[in-house]
Amino acid sequence: MLKNLGLSGFSLIGADVGGYAGTPSPELLTKWIEISAFQPIDRDHAEKGTGDHEPWANGPEQEEIRRHYIQERYKLLPYLYTVMEEGTRTGLPLLRPVFLEFPDAAPDRHPVDVDLNASGEFMVGPDLLVAAPPFPDKANDYDAELPSAGWYDFWTGKRIEEVQAQTTAGGLQPEAPAEGALSTISIRPELATLPVFVRPGAILPTEPLVQSTQHRPQGPLTLRVFPGPNCSGELYQDDGVTFAYKRGEYLRMNFTCAALPGGNGLTIHISRHEGVYPAWWNEIVLEVNGLPTRSMSATVNGLDSHVTARGQTFTLLAPDPGTGIEVVLRSAQE
Repeated sequence: MLKNLGLSGFSLIGADVGGYAGTPSPELLTKWIEISAFQPIDRDHAEKGTGDHEPWANGPEQEEIRRHYIQERYKLLPYLYTVMEEGTRTGLPLLRPVFLEFPDAAPDRHPVDVDLNASGEFMVGPDLLVAAPPFPDKANDYDAELPSAGWYDFWTGKRIEEVQAQTTAGGLQPEAPAEGALSTISIRPELATLPVFVRPGAILPTEPLVQSTQHRPQGPLTLRVFPGPNCSGELYQDDGVTFAYKRGEYLRMNFTCAALPGGNGLTIHISRHEGVYPAWWNEIVLEVNGLPTRSMSATVNGLDSHVTARGQTFTLLAPDPGTGIEVVLRSAQE
C-alpha cells in the first residue's frame, strides 16, 4: 500500500504500527516496529479496546529491541529529511519500490518486487533497501534479492560478499554474484534483526541521538561512506517549522567520493555550505567502509589527520568551516 501511494504522489504516509484493529502478538508488534522505523510516518496507533501497542509493552526484551530501531530512525533523520525535501521538488517518495531505482534488475528484466520472496522489500530513498520478510509473523527462511552486486550491510558496514552467516543483519549467506548481476541472499529471520542494505556508492548523513526532533543534536555530523559507482550523497537542513527556507534560510551540502588512481585509496569531497541556515555541528566524522586494507593514512585539506581502524571501517574527524573539505585516504602500504 505504501509503495503504491508513493508512486501516486503521496509521500507523507505510514501504516498504523501494530494494525489499527486487533492485537498483534508481542513478536509481530516488535517486527512491525522494526519495519516502520524506515517508513515516512512512524506511528503506533490502534482503535479503542485493542491490546497495548506501546513500545514498552510486553516486557523488557521486546522493549529493548524496539528502542534500538526507534533510536536508529532518529540517527537517520538527516538522510530522511533530505530525501523528503527532494520529494517536494521532484515528487519522488521516501518509501519507494525497488523497481523505481532498478527497473530491470532481474536477468529477464522483470521487476524483482513481483517475486514472492522479495515482495516485502522496499527502498528508503535512493540508497537504503529494507529486505523485510514477506510474512513477518512466520519464521521461515527466505531469499532477499539485491538488484546489483557490491551492496553493504547497513548495521556492520561490511560488503555483502564478506558477510558470514549469523551476522547482526539476520543470518546472511551470500552467493558471490557477477558484477552487475542480481544478488540472492538466504536470510534466516531473527526477532531482533531486520536486514537493511546500503547501495554501493552511497554517502549517508547521520546525527547524534536525540530524544525529540525539537532537540538540537550535540556533536559532529557523521557521513557514512560506502564506496562504489557514482559515489555521492547530499544533506538538506532548515528549521523544520517555518517557510524561512524560501528566504534562503536553509543549508544544503553535497558529497562525492572517487578512487585514487591505482585503487590505493579514496578522495572524498565535501562541498561548501549553501544557504544561510546555521549548521548544528562544527566537525564531521567520516566513516569509510569496505576498504580492502589494514591501515590508511589521511589528509584533510592537505594536512595530516589521524585515522582509526575497526576491521575494514576507517574513521577520522575533520573540522567543518563551511567552505569545503577535501579528504584523501591512502593505503599505508604504498
